[in-house]
Amino acid sequence: MGLFDRLRGDSGSRVVFLGIDGVPYSLIDDNPNEFPNLTAIANDGSAGAIDSIVPPESSACWPSLTTGVNPGETGVYGFQDREIGSYDTYVPMGRDVQATRLWDRVTDADRDATVMNVPVTFPPQRNVQRMVSGFLSPGVEKGAYPDEIRETLESMDYRIDVNAKLGHEEDKSEFMEDAHETIDARFEAFKHYIEQDDWDLFFGVFMTTDRVNHFLFKDYERDGENREAFMEFYRKVDDYIGQLRDQLDDNTTLVVASDHGFTSEDYEVHCNRWLQEQGWLDYRTDDHSELDDISDDTRAYSLIPGRFYVNLEGREPRGCVSQDEYESTLDELTELINGLEGPDGKPVADRVVTKGDAFRGEHDDIAPDLVVIPNHGFDLKAGFKGGKDVFEVGPRNGMHSFENACLFIDDANARIGDVDLFDIAPTILDLMEIEYDRTSFDGSSLV
Repeated sequence: MGLFDRLRGDSGSRVVFLGIDGVPYSLIDDNPNEFPNLTAIANDGSAGAIDSIVPPESSACWPSLTTGVNPGETGVYGFQDREIGSYDTYVPMGRDVQATRLWDRVTDADRDATVMNVPVTFPPQRNVQRMVSGFLSPGVEKGAYPDEIRETLESMDYRIDVNAKLGHEEDKSEFMEDAHETIDARFEAFKHYIEQDDWDLFFGVFMTTDRVNHFLFKDYERDGENREAFMEFYRKVDDYIGQLRDQLDDNTTLVVASDHGFTSEDYEVHCNRWLQEQGWLDYRTDDHSELDDISDDTRAYSLIPGRFYVNLEGREPRGCVSQDEYESTLDELTELINGLEGPDGKPVADRVVTKGDAFRGEHDDIAPDLVVIPNHGFDLKAGFKGGKDVFEVGPRNGMHSFENACLFIDDANARIGDVDLFDIAPTILDLMEIEYDRTSFDGSSLV
């Protein structure tokens, strides 16, 4: 039995979900002594590596994880998306997610949900018990609902995100100090509202893990100078998860998961620069900085991460590839991508996924035609400013991976094998004993 009993009389099953953004399962599995609390969940319940989605970027992953459907249904494909019938781009926010969120299903079942720091949830919804928006939110003042939660968080020095710019410095000490302060405040907030014990679903995300991975993961994986700083931070993450687990009663199931895996980064690959070198992309003027600056004879362009679009006649405003040439153009581009090698002679692409294989749904009209899942070490970039080599070494030494995300369920009966992000939402609903239409999800329950 946990430390806190329910304040209300009903006895419906409850769930606490803790997101650890970008944490690979192998990190915990390879270091059980460093992660006693997550290892205990694995031993007492169920745990394993799971797949992310295509593309494995947080802005696309969290909408899919929290709805159980692919980007063709959520309408969110990455950090930057393209307007329909236009070269204008935008950064997707909470209102751009077109599918039904997990906490909306909980609320529709007359249960309460507290949602904290989930990426792509700004502005905060007012139909849930309480919500603090996560990644891409401008701050607590505008990102928290209702007013009382804002005041509580401000008293804790809560912040939405770490200052990632500090990670660009060669000396990572200031960045890590900021990371610790950020996750300390996040833990205190989660602890406070879990103790309040008035929710049926508590859904909170630690985003700082992703930030630390971006700047220190190679130090961990290849025994660099900041390896101990990396492990010190993760010991704290594990300790905080253990403390939150100890707060829960026997009627509450803890689920811990990441949205994608992580690996070391060796090179940034500037895809639009590469397309330009291959004669597939050009610009209307020498002063270019955005998608709308591409020339009328551009055959293809790219958006992060590794999304390739044919400049298709009738779909793009100045499309030059006819519908009759579409399939052959895709074949030609795929062959070209598969032949791209890094400075070390290794292929950049692990595989190229077509639109038809990756996306399905009512909102696939802005889906990329191809998505490249890169081999480890190659982080696919886009941008339209030019002035960069195709391969460069940037300030980050860690990058997302499609495989090796993690899932821990404090339930020994859970099945974790051949699992991806789409399975998490229906699993949580089953744990909460909330009925749902199983055809509404791309995944299926693990319990």
